Amino acid sequence: MNRRIAVLRGINVGGRRKILMADLKALFVTMGFSNISTYIQSGNVFFDSFSEMNNLNLAKKIKHAIKKAFDFDVPVIVRTPTEIEEAINKNPFYSADTDIGHLHLTFLGEEPADEQIAEAEAHTFSPDKFSIQGKHVFIYCEGKYHKSKLTNSFFEKKLKVNATTRNWKTVLKLHERAQ
Repeated sequence: MNRRIAVLRGINVGGRRKILMADLKALFVTMGFSNISTYIQSGNVFFDSFSEMNNLNLAKKIKHAIKKAFDFDVPVIVRTPTEIEEAINKNPFYSADTDIGHLHLTFLGEEPADEQIAEAEAHTFSPDKFSIQGKHVFIYCEGKYHKSKLTNSFFEKKLKVNATTRNWKTVLKLHERAQ
C-alpha cells in the first residue's frame, strides 16, 4: 500500500469549481483508494493506493475522474509523504528565525526542463524570491502572497508544467497528517 497526497488547484475559491470534501472523498472511494481524508477546503486529499502507478499517472487518473464527476478541469498534483518531507528539508528560505507566514511551496506536476527553469529565473520580483528545485518552487514573499507576481500562472507559463501553491503552514500540516 502506498500513501499519497493529492493537491488540487483552484477548487472552492470564490464560489467557483465547488466540490464538497465529502463528495471528493466519495469519488476517491469509487476510484479504489482507501484510508481517505482531506485537509481544508482547498483540496488536499490523503489516500492509500494499492496501485504501483507513478504520481503523474495517478494525478491524471484523479483529474479525469473529477472532470467526469463534476464537469470541470482541476489540475491535480500527487506527492508521497517522503517527497513532502524532502521539500520541507530543502527550503532555502527557512531557518529557525524565519516567519513562516512569508513562506510558500509551489508544487509542480513534473520537473521542468532546464531551459524553462532558466526562463523563469531570468525574472526577479524583489523583495520576493523563489528557488526552483526539482518538482518544487520555494517562495519567500515579503508581503502577502496574493499581491506577489510569483503566482501559479507565472510558473505554469514559464516552466510549462502544472502548478499549485500552498502556504508553509499548510505544507507542514500536510507532512504531519501524511504520517
